[in-house]
Amino acid sequence: MTRHRAMRGAWGMVAFAVVWFPAALSRDLTRASAAAPQTADSATPAPKEWTAAEDHRQMMEQLGIRSLRPGPSGNEQAPNHANYDEALANPFPTLPDALTLSNGRKVASAEVWWKQRRPEIVEDFEREVLGRVPNAVPKVTWTVVATTETTVGTHPVLGRQLAGHVDNSTYPAIAVDIQLIVVTPVVRPGSAKKPVPVMMMIGGRALPGLPGFTAPGGGRAGAPPPPAAAPAADPPATDQLIADGWGYASISPSSIQADNGAGLTKGIIGLANRGRPRKPDDWGALRAWAWGASRALDYLETDDLVDAKKVGIEGVSRFGKAALVAMAFDTRFAVVLVGSSGEGGAKLHRRNWGEAVENLTGSGEYHWMAGNFLKYGAADATFGSRNAGDLPVDAHELIALCAPRPTFISYGVPEKGDAKWLDQQGSYMAAIAAGPVFRLLGARDLGRSDDYRTERMPGVNVGLLDGQLAWRQHDGGHTDGPNWKYFIPWADRLLKHKPS
Repeated sequence: MTRHRAMRGAWGMVAFAVVWFPAALSRDLTRASAAAPQTADSATPAPKEWTAAEDHRQMMEQLGIRSLRPGPSGNEQAPNHANYDEALANPFPTLPDALTLSNGRKVASAEVWWKQRRPEIVEDFEREVLGRVPNAVPKVTWTVVATTETTVGTHPVLGRQLAGHVDNSTYPAIAVDIQLIVVTPVVRPGSAKKPVPVMMMIGGRALPGLPGFTAPGGGRAGAPPPPAAAPAADPPATDQLIADGWGYASISPSSIQADNGAGLTKGIIGLANRGRPRKPDDWGALRAWAWGASRALDYLETDDLVDAKKVGIEGVSRFGKAALVAMAFDTRFAVVLVGSSGEGGAKLHRRNWGEAVENLTGSGEYHWMAGNFLKYGAADATFGSRNAGDLPVDAHELIALCAPRPTFISYGVPEKGDAKWLDQQGSYMAAIAAGPVFRLLGARDLGRSDDYRTERMPGVNVGLLDGQLAWRQHDGGHTDGPNWKYFIPWADRLLKHKPS
């Protein structure tokens, strides 16, 4: 309980202004922004305007990096193509021990984990990998801007469109309005009204009847359009959740922070920095998206229709990375579904397979990470050169930060589009290496040995679902869709939710 209160305090204060509108009424989100106080004068400097390449170069200069190693190519015909030879995949075979303190002492109790080892791992991730959330991020005021009653599948639901306005009174040149949709089942006549668990989807869906955000490409924000469903495809995740008695929330990551380096002087990162470039340990987009999810959870904690102790988080691809980060850093999230997250997510940085650290330190993806992360792709710098083996932490420790809460790692198969680039085996190894922390905290792991160097993934469609740490590789593509029908009953069991 003390840890829970401390975590909530660390995330800062949040204000709520909830205004209800008739279902037929739509209101544009920008009107919520217009009502926000604007106190700075016209002398407020504009945000820095430059390209991702310019921002990337400026961070290299801050760090004293003269050159970076290029990342491998995803084109297997290219001269610098990624490695897919398992014999060459583990140049740094020994991972940092999640249960050894920085002073070399072993962690033998949950108390030492919570009070000493976990804070050490968090500090390493914040300083070197993901960046720090500033202490004084402006507060968020949530407003319900539209409601509708409709159906999801055959089930009646209440849908609400919300705007989370971030106070920009000290720097009105940047406006951040977090877009959120919350959908909950409508109680049937004669049934007892009770709050429901909710899955929050990063980059999720709009709802008919609301002026909700539209994800670029007709699907998840930042993702290509999903392939057409086969005739026998499972129902959408939203239908499955509502049918089981869950609600769901969809949060737009692009309304929090742009998915590019040029946007780092805008969005929530830019607002917190008053439009100026980042310092090396400032947060990147993954941490910013996770911060936005936590602010949405602040709202859900005030919602009588939601069981705030049973709010989960989900995402696929880059948003799978963000979902894992949100779960790791905010212990209020009760469960996570991490879909096809790859490098920067559940995949071990130390693996030489597919996407590599050097891809994340390049100008196309560096914005996800702290500036300091660039050091680990440095070929020539004032400090010499560094590589993935020099990182103080790795993905198994990000998964370990989720323990003992239910954590489901999901992948598809390369033959259907979940590319080898993602390194499914490297993520399985990370899950194996996180197992001792789950067990220390009284949870069940994957039920395999702790030897991440020799353990191999189970077969496709073979789930390891008996514990709080779970794994399943489905036979579909770059999606977690085929795993929802396994995730939901697994989460029901562990969260003690009785399906409706």
